Amino acid sequence: MKKVKVLSVFGTRPEAIKMAPLIKEIEKDESLESLVCVTAQHRDMLDQVMDIFDLKANVDLDIMQKSQTLTDITTRALIGLEGAFKALKPDLVLVHGDTTTTFAAGLAAFYSKIAVGHVEAGLRTYDKYQPFPEEMNRKLTTALADLYFAPTPYSRNNLLKENIPEKNIFVTGNTAIDCLSLTISDEYEFMEKSLNHINFEGKRIITMTAHRRENIGEPLEAICKAVKRIVEDNEDIEVIYPVHSNPAVRETAERILDGNKRIHLLNPLDIKDMHNLMNKSYFVMTDSGGLQEEVPSMGKPVLVLRNVTERPEGVEAGTLKIAGVEEDKIYEMASTLLHDEKIYSEMAIAKNPFGDGFASRRIVEAIKYHFGIINERPLDYTVNQLEN
Repeated sequence: MKKVKVLSVFGTRPEAIKMAPLIKEIEKDESLESLVCVTAQHRDMLDQVMDIFDLKANVDLDIMQKSQTLTDITTRALIGLEGAFKALKPDLVLVHGDTTTTFAAGLAAFYSKIAVGHVEAGLRTYDKYQPFPEEMNRKLTTALADLYFAPTPYSRNNLLKENIPEKNIFVTGNTAIDCLSLTISDEYEFMEKSLNHINFEGKRIITMTAHRRENIGEPLEAICKAVKRIVEDNEDIEVIYPVHSNPAVRETAERILDGNKRIHLLNPLDIKDMHNLMNKSYFVMTDSGGLQEEVPSMGKPVLVLRNVTERPEGVEAGTLKIAGVEEDKIYEMASTLLHDEKIYSEMAIAKNPFGDGFASRRIVEAIKYHFGIINERPLDYTVNQLEN
């Protein structure tokens, strides 16, 4: 029987992290042929993940340029992907989430009349500028896709409200949770040597990330000022902030936070360092989407440094709280977690609604079902399965 060619397309570090366990699952299946195309929308950070997970690209478009705009990324990706699709002739193009590469790959596949499978489909804030440009990227990809791998029932319902046929939606859990089993270990030694000297037992460590486009400027200044106050008012707290390479982010972080011995401004960490750091932390403050899914599996509360989240399941489950981007609110919510053991414990033990570690297997089964390789439709993921 001829194998079904499945081409995974991605261009950024977060996409690579979440696609890695899925690609490994596809590679194990004898009825599927796994192909990989990277746009390298983000070069260095993408390569880091490719090396860690031993991912090999059949095609590397290498589109990244200095001071690139969203228009640059989209047009270069479209042109490159057209040629890649002609050369590789996939039966299905898999895209992930909401990056500009995701949208461009969906559009290029549509132009080539190739089926599109959207991993992590159905997330919504219903504000096209928050997050920007991700909210529109994922909505446009929805319009272009044929198969929808929704991480939760909530995201499935978003798709149904947009008149996506129910038969094309598969609830799988999020592949981000699958990835944790590949990265976290109890006796982990950090590649970033300075982290091996952090007193994780004697101090309460807060890991933070903040880099989103909509937070650059006044919101990021407010976030940093709140963090500085938190450290100054609590002697047992240390903050570890891997700072994004964006010069605007780095300038703000260094201007406000540099010089305090209990605030550690680091370069971006590789994914194994980051996962193990968060696993050892007391709680996490972030404007990242993926971290909102991953950290609850580690039993750590998450304060979301954004005004809205496309992952309301976490808020409803109690694993996430929206802290926003105002200094006083961030300070107050962090202080509550530090001083109210009951609230901290409620967040720490709340059940993570985003997955059980088997999302990749469900997606592979859904692909095989779609192409007639198996006859039985795979069962949808539900949060209750975590209890089994």
